[in-house]
Amino acid sequence: MRLGIFAKTFPGSDPAAVLAEVKAAGYATCQFNMACCGLPALPDTIDQATLARIDAARQQSGVELCAMSGTFNMIHPDAAVRADGLRRLQVLADATAALRIPMITLCTGTRDPDDQWRHHPANTEPDAWQDLLASMEQAIRIAEAHGLKLGIEPELANVVDSARKARRLIDELRSPTLAVVLDPANLFEIAPPDEQRRLVDEALDLLADRIELAHAKDRHPDGSFATAGKGVLDFDHYLAGLRRIGFAGPLVTHGLTPAETPEVAAFLRARLP
Repeated sequence: MRLGIFAKTFPGSDPAAVLAEVKAAGYATCQFNMACCGLPALPDTIDQATLARIDAARQQSGVELCAMSGTFNMIHPDAAVRADGLRRLQVLADATAALRIPMITLCTGTRDPDDQWRHHPANTEPDAWQDLLASMEQAIRIAEAHGLKLGIEPELANVVDSARKARRLIDELRSPTLAVVLDPANLFEIAPPDEQRRLVDEALDLLADRIELAHAKDRHPDGSFATAGKGVLDFDHYLAGLRRIGFAGPLVTHGLTPAETPEVAAFLRARLP
């Protein structure tokens, strides 16, 4: 496994400075975000000068760009908002392919109109699933044209809120373009240790053939998110499970402050083979 981090953990709009901080903190790879260039995550346009800056920063730092963040609300209740997200995804896919980044990470979405990370009771309705399928089919066509993977992540607040839902989506769409981003801290809020481990094992077993990116954050006992190693998640169990299924991709941490990054790198590295 290669140790990585969200690039936008480090503030700034100069990709050279951001990737230099990624490297100095002890990370070999990162999940990139166009915010690191002073742009929205899904910009209207991305010019060649910006691509050149990112590529130069990557070469100078030696940091791998393992994925590009492309999250938008794929089941937003307003169809026009969904269409605009897909239009911007096309722009981002053009740039991601030009930069030779293999994956765009997505948010499967929520019916909440204001926050793509907030649960809404209508997420479980059949029409929400149908809207997800329609958005994903368009996203798959965009990705296939560029030879990119699309990373979907089970998240409690979203329409794909479990490993079983992620498996259902993969099985229904039948596209090799779909990959899984697995974050064990998104599989539960408050759960006893045995239940946490059961949920992690279930996700690993159900999604083993599609997991191409693993995340590393944590949960406090009250269910709020925590920095990796500072909460209740059994990281030894999680990382052993990743090894058990043969995962050898990027392990990307996020949800931490820049000051915490060296300590988290040391914590995770000590548990990698």
